[in-house]
Amino acid sequence: MNFFEIVNSHLSSLTKSEQALFDYVVKNMDKIKNQRIREVAGETFVSTATFLRFVKKIGFSGFSEFTTVIKYTVINNQHAEDKAMPFTVPQRDYREEYLKNIIESVRVVSQSKIQQIVVKLAKHPTIYFFSKGVSKYATEYIYYLYTMAGFSVILPKDHEMRRISSRQVKSDDVVFILTYSGRDGEFLEMMNQFSNSDCEPFVISVTEPDNNTIQNLSDINLYIFTDDIKVNEADISSRISTIALMELILYQYIENYGGRDFNFRKLGLG
Repeated sequence: MNFFEIVNSHLSSLTKSEQALFDYVVKNMDKIKNQRIREVAGETFVSTATFLRFVKKIGFSGFSEFTTVIKYTVINNQHAEDKAMPFTVPQRDYREEYLKNIIESVRVVSQSKIQQIVVKLAKHPTIYFFSKGVSKYATEYIYYLYTMAGFSVILPKDHEMRRISSRQVKSDDVVFILTYSGRDGEFLEMMNQFSNSDCEPFVISVTEPDNNTIQNLSDINLYIFTDDIKVNEADISSRISTIALMELILYQYIENYGGRDFNFRKLGLG
């Protein structure tokens, strides 16, 4: 039983106040798993009846099932984090898997999604890149590419800068959230902030391929395939697939609008 698998299909029907409750739950799962409904309701400033209606709306039969599933989810996540990731795949096999991940990430993205993003970029919006951890380092290269292509690009480098930048986003801006995990509490809170404001931007996420929360809250989701690899408890999982997708979008933009924006011309062969 996974909390996020149960709630995902119900998220689109949440009201603004229910979205705020959901964000609180996501950020405080380790605490909520041992609390009573009156305690949680008091901390979220709603009645126990209101919180119970919310619990049932997101797919649970009652508060007991709600906390039980949260306990299992927290425990499973902790076990996944505690597992050592042995780098024992034979080099030849790993090379093949590495290439398969990149190829599959590019193959599954639909051309209609790429074109929809390109049309948004053609209006020359301000582009925000939000990422952290290992994804942040891949995003620095992406930031360089899009800046060199003439876009106005903002890449906040830490939590405080992300918090401030997210409040400056306007309705005609384009926001990329690049996070392999589709359940990051900070980004969920940010997306909730966007949806509750008068200036809701166009949000594109790049996440893992499971049915995750950030994916469901985005206008467009692109997903990548990669192998989870940790060395000395540090995540060094490849983000080459993320770079490949972002390059693909930029190159499609140049294909469509290069003549207008860069005096770009294809060179013929022969």
